[in-house]
Amino acid sequence: MNHLGITRLETDRLILRPFVPEDAAPMFQNWASDPMVTRYLTWPTHQYLSVTQMVIKSWIDRYSDPTFYQWAIELKSLGEPIGSISAVKIDEAACSVEIGYCIGQPWWGQGLVAEAVRALMAFFFEQVGVQRVKACHHPDNPNSGRVMQKCGMTYDGAWPKEGESLELKWYSLSREAYVNRT
Repeated sequence: MNHLGITRLETDRLILRPFVPEDAAPMFQNWASDPMVTRYLTWPTHQYLSVTQMVIKSWIDRYSDPTFYQWAIELKSLGEPIGSISAVKIDEAACSVEIGYCIGQPWWGQGLVAEAVRALMAFFFEQVGVQRVKACHHPDNPNSGRVMQKCGMTYDGAWPKEGESLELKWYSLSREAYVNRT
């Protein structure tokens, strides 16, 4: 893989970009403090803005690492982040990335996450050179699975993520299927 680190990506409605310290308040307000958004995530709801500030600082501190991929999803019409998307796991041996995403409730059901995922898949396949993009979702969160399907991923099965007992639903898209998509 040709790791490039965080790179600004743009779609019709979105800018995927590195987080900056000024994103703490919108992140806290738009999604990190909402228990409905964080319900199926691997991190807890932020109770205080200071938690969000610390998280963003930790991400900014890692941006010099070319294998660290954590983007703010900025809605162009709003001019502030409404969610985040990242490579949550990189498997160098399999030449694959596992992605994760979240977006604030006011923007659910508008196709924005699928738009961000498609941009991320294009980046990973076309620029980084991965062979497979994977993602999983909690069985009680089928909307996340629908996003994966809209982006061309196919269902691989249900099994626990490393260190977890809950069987998550896994989807993936291979480089070959990405290149041959219609």
